[in-house]
Amino acid sequence: MRLSLILLALLMIGGCASTPPSNINNVCDIFAEKPHWQRAAERTERQWGVPVHVQMAIIHQESSFRARARPPRKRFLGIPTVRPSSAYGFAQAKDGTWDWYREQTGRRFARRTRFAHATDFIGWYTDVSARTLGIAKTDARNQYLAYHEGHGGFRRQTYRDKSWLIDVSHRVERNAQRYEQQLRDCQRGRVRRALNPF
Repeated sequence: MRLSLILLALLMIGGCASTPPSNINNVCDIFAEKPHWQRAAERTERQWGVPVHVQMAIIHQESSFRARARPPRKRFLGIPTVRPSSAYGFAQAKDGTWDWYREQTGRRFARRTRFAHATDFIGWYTDVSARTLGIAKTDARNQYLAYHEGHGGFRRQTYRDKSWLIDVSHRVERNAQRYEQQLRDCQRGRVRRALNPF
């Protein structure tokens, strides 16, 4: 009986930990609700030089902050069949790319459903894109195109034939800009409260 209650409590805690934030369009609200996410994103920025707002815009686009997100299954005669790719987790990393990340960073036990691991993955991948493709780490639009198409696809400019993807990359850029402004505003608010607590 006691063991059952402990297992139930652990399951409930695990379920709460993977719940998306209430307002995914405001990064200040996200971090107020999930301060450990803010610490993870800031750690990634220090480690890889990728701004928090760029990381968060990519995760917003890829999974809407759902830990176990997967692409929807294809349908045949209305029946769900296979998924179009192995993309999974916050960062929607594919199996092969995730394995490459773990091999290159030595993080063998990293999981795609852990937010801190997903931000680190995005930081690492963006760093590789910056070094190999010359894309600034602050350039959310082109970093997203390289993220989506892969480094080879970005070099070949495969995105040019995908108007929908160009639109998505602009949305990522707009979200990154909005998140950047929101972060400035909430940081100013914290400073004001610290200076005038009454």
